[in-house]
This record gives sequence, C-alpha cells and structure tokens, in this order.
Amino acid sequence: MTRMAILMAVAFVDMIGLTLVLPLLALYALHLHASPTTIGFLTASFPVAQLVASPVWGRVSDRYGRRPALLAGLAASALAYLIFGLAGSLWLLFVSRFVQGLGGGTTGVAQAYVADTMVPHDRAKALGWLSAATSLGVVIGPVVGSFAARAGESAPGLVAAALCTANLIFAWKWLPESRVFSPHVTTASGHQVLAPEPRPVRDALWEVIRHPSRPAAHLIWIYAVAMLAYNSAPAVFTIYLAWRFGIGPTNIWWFFTVFGGVGVLMRAFVVGPVNDRLGEVRTMRLGATLYALGYALLPLAPSVPMFLLIQVLLPLGTALLFPANSALVSHRAGTHEFGLMMGVQQALRGVASVAGPIWAGLAYQHLGPTVPFFACAVIIALALLMASRVPRGEPVPAAEAA
Repeated sequence: MTRMAILMAVAFVDMIGLTLVLPLLALYALHLHASPTTIGFLTASFPVAQLVASPVWGRVSDRYGRRPALLAGLAASALAYLIFGLAGSLWLLFVSRFVQGLGGGTTGVAQAYVADTMVPHDRAKALGWLSAATSLGVVIGPVVGSFAARAGESAPGLVAAALCTANLIFAWKWLPESRVFSPHVTTASGHQVLAPEPRPVRDALWEVIRHPSRPAAHLIWIYAVAMLAYNSAPAVFTIYLAWRFGIGPTNIWWFFTVFGGVGVLMRAFVVGPVNDRLGEVRTMRLGATLYALGYALLPLAPSVPMFLLIQVLLPLGTALLFPANSALVSHRAGTHEFGLMMGVQQALRGVASVAGPIWAGLAYQHLGPTVPFFACAVIIALALLMASRVPRGEPVPAAEAA
C-alpha cells in the first residue's frame, strides 16, 4: 500500500505539470502566428509521440523494471516543460510537445505497476485511486498555470519543469521497483515453468489488431473505442457551450471543475465499493451505460444548470468504465507482459487521441453543433455492446495456463 501511495503522489504531481502548461499551448502558438490548422497538428503531436512510445516503454518495463521506465518518463517531461518555457519559435513548441508525449508514454507502465502491486480483486479499486490522483492534478494544474502566467510567458513552463524535476528526485529516492523478476511462473495446475520472454512490440500490437476477439485484445478494443469518444468531445465542448449558452473565458472553469471534482470523488470513494459489489465486468458495463447516456442527453439540456446536472453522468461513467477495463486487461495478460499489454492499450488510446478531435471538429462544422455529442453516445453504445460479450469471472491468462 505504501508503494501505491507513492505512485499516486508521483502521478498527481506529474499531472499538475501537464495541465499547468496545456491550457496555454494554443495561446502561445497564436502569439507565434500559428494558424488554427497548425495548432491542431501541434495538439496532435503529443498523442502521436505517446502512440509510438507507449508499447515500447511497456516492453522495456517488463524487461528492466517499472521504476527505470517511470523515471525516464519523468525526466522527459521535465525536459519538455523546460523547452516550453524557453520556446521562442513554433518549432520549439512542437519539440516540447513531442518530447512531452514520449514521457507521457509511460501511462501504461504506471498501470502495470498497479497490477504488480495489488492482488487481482483490488486492481480496479487501485487503478481508480491512481486515476483520482491524476484527476485532482487536472483540477489544480490550470489554476497554478494561470497564476504562474502573471509572472511572464516563460514562467508556467519553468514552474512545470521545476515541479517535474522535484517529482523525479522524489520518485528516484522513494519509489521502489514493483516488478518481481523471476525466471519461473506458476501454471494453473500449480507447476513452476520457465517464464516466456515478452514478445516484440510489433507482435503484441499486431495480435491485438489481427485477433480482436481474444480476451485481452477484446478488452483493449473496448478501451480504444470508448477513448475515441473521450478524446472527441473536448475538441468541441467549449465552443458548443459558447454557442448554446454564451459561456466565455470567465465562467468556463465551472464545467471543468465539475467534471474533475466528480471524477476525483468517484475514483477515491465509489469505484472500490461498486467494483466489490458488482465485479469488474458489470462495473465496466454500468460505466459505459452512464457514459453513453450522458452524451445522449447533453445536447437536450435547455439550461446551464441542467447541462451541469447531466454532465455529472460523464465522470460517473468514466470512473467506472476505464479502471475496471484496465484491471480486466491485467487479469487476462500474462504477468511477464503486464507492461507490454498496458502499453499496447495506451498506443490505441493515442490513435483515438489523434482521430477524435479531427472528426469531432469536422462534424461540428459541417453537420451541426449537436452531432458530435450524439455520435459519441453511439460510439460508447458500441463499446457497451462489446462489453456485453465479456464473460464474467477472471480466467487464467493464456501465458500462465498449463
């Protein structure tokens, strides 16, 4: 439990650094005379780098340990924020964003750390705690960034770099290794056999693409489909509120605070008891149901209070859906490949992060402001349909079967 608390503290501070600079990215790019199209590519450069790095970091962590991979990710983030703070040209913003994405590719490693640390029936709850820590960072980071910006354009990036450097030192000193290196694994019949080597990244990724019906691959595809909706709505969320209710820069924070605050409370206090009562599979299905319902009802809200009330369904759904899904992936992956499979999962999330904002923006502009929300509801309904095919129970991973 001590290791879990330290990991949560590291993830919390890391997310403060990320969201400290993220809201300022487009404004800085505009100051450097970037076009909206260029800003779109700038935004996409992070998930592109994350897509490339995630499965690689996962395999590295399976082979050499979670701790070295996490420390390398924190170091990359600190460097990225330093470049952001000193950037005087557009190409340096691109470099900063890409390096930041390479560091952010260790998300799957953090999830594998949880899988190493917690017994199977506690993983969804622990992943909820980890997600609560990052959600709290999302709430605090933009506030810190706004205050830091008053000291000058370089200040937010330099503050984030200093914060991440301190976090790196803390993790180096206090975060222990979670990966237990053993040449053997225990089979379902209780026999000790030699543990297989983790597969090359391309083999694991190709298996998920080629055989989507296999247990771990099926869950990863549920995650990817749901993440397509998760990464699509933010691209049009703010402009929809401005169009529908006249929301502007002075009061937009309410909506993000509600989303982040409910997400923190859910992950800290609700995910564990719900998962204990329902199990991961039914928790995942319940989360997808609430999430789809939220997107379907949002465009129908006649007023701001009603919009905020319906919006609560979104963090309720994501808090139940994603931790349960990741826990199920860990149940169905071999212990020698936790990091690799979590990395593949994050790589597909990177694809969704790139594709989501693009299609949502096009749909908003050419089909109508409400279309992206209804489309997201349909996407989550598809994820729910896929989740309905997941059998309950915790089968022994194929790699560990007799």
